[in-house]
Amino acid sequence: QVQLVESGGGLVQAGGSLRLSCAASGQRFSSYAMGWFRQAPGQERAFVGAISRSGGSTYYADSVKGRFTISRDNAKNTVYLQMNSLKPEDTAVYYCAARDRSSWSVSAHEYDYWGQGTQVTVSS
Repeated sequence: QVQLVESGGGLVQAGGSLRLSCAASGQRFSSYAMGWFRQAPGQERAFVGAISRSGGSTYYADSVKGRFTISRDNAKNTVYLQMNSLKPEDTAVYYCAARDRSSWSVSAHEYDYWGQGTQVTVSS
């Protein structure tokens, strides 16, 4: 089992940047593919991006491609989401999730563990 804690959210102006972190406790962090999702008020949880167990492969939603970057440090049991050129429509609660498989998934229901989320607000 793994526990996930996100941090790094906050209020930023449009065009700015934030870096979210997701720290994992427990063993076998490097055994999990990791994903980032977000949920805006009144909307369903949406896939943002994901990274393979080794960190060698990433995949992004079209809405964030070229602006967001996911990375991981297995030695620190942490996955990151670097968000650049932020837009007001990026405002949401951001969640990290762990999947006990080698490959990622874009489907939230295929992830086994979730963090509590961190709020990101982008002002225009």
